[in-house]
Amino acid sequence: MRKVTYSMNVSLDGYIVGPDGDFNWTEPDPDVFRSWIDEIRQLDVYLLGRRLYETMLYWETADHDPPLDAAQREWAALWKPLPKVVFSTTLSAVEGHARLASGDLTGEIERLRGEPGEGNIAIGGATLAAQAAAAGLIDEYRARVYPVLVGGGVPFFPRDEHRVDLELVETRAFSSSVLYQRYRVARRA
Repeated sequence: MRKVTYSMNVSLDGYIVGPDGDFNWTEPDPDVFRSWIDEIRQLDVYLLGRRLYETMLYWETADHDPPLDAAQREWAALWKPLPKVVFSTTLSAVEGHARLASGDLTGEIERLRGEPGEGNIAIGGATLAAQAAAAGLIDEYRARVYPVLVGGGVPFFPRDEHRVDLELVETRAFSSSVLYQRYRVARRA
C-alpha cells in the first residue's frame, strides 16, 4: 500500500513559519535542496492546502526564470508534472497538474491508496497534515530541522495531537547544521 508522508522544513522550536508568516530561515543549502529533489522523485501525488498551493505556484513557471541554477531547474521539472490535489474552500480553480479535491481528506487518501502506483502520497502544509494525523492517515513524518528558534507561528505538529509512537527510520546531518529526521508511525497490531 502507498505510504502517506508529511514532510516540511521546521525550526528547532517546532514551527514551519514564524509568527510573522516568514520562512526565509529555510533557505536550503545545495545538499538540503538535493534531499528535496530525491524525495519528490518518490512521489505519485502531492496533497496541499490553499496557502501552500499558492506559495508553490512559483514552481509551475519557474523553469522560465533565468537565474535558476541546475538543481532548481531539476526541481521545477519534477514538480510541474507531479499530480497535485488542492484542498480549499475558497479557490474555484487551480492551475497546471493540480485539481481541487472532490471529497474530504480521508476519502481522497483512501481513493488514492486504492489506485495503482508505487510512489508515496505526500501531504504538505500543517493544517492539512493535522487533519490527516487526527484521522491516523500519516505513515511517515519527515522533518528538516533548521537551527533557529522563531518563537511561534504555525506548528509542524498539531497541538491537539493524540499520542503517536514513532520509529526512527533515518537521520542525516547536513553541513549547514540542518538535521533531516524521518520517522515511521509505529502501528500496533
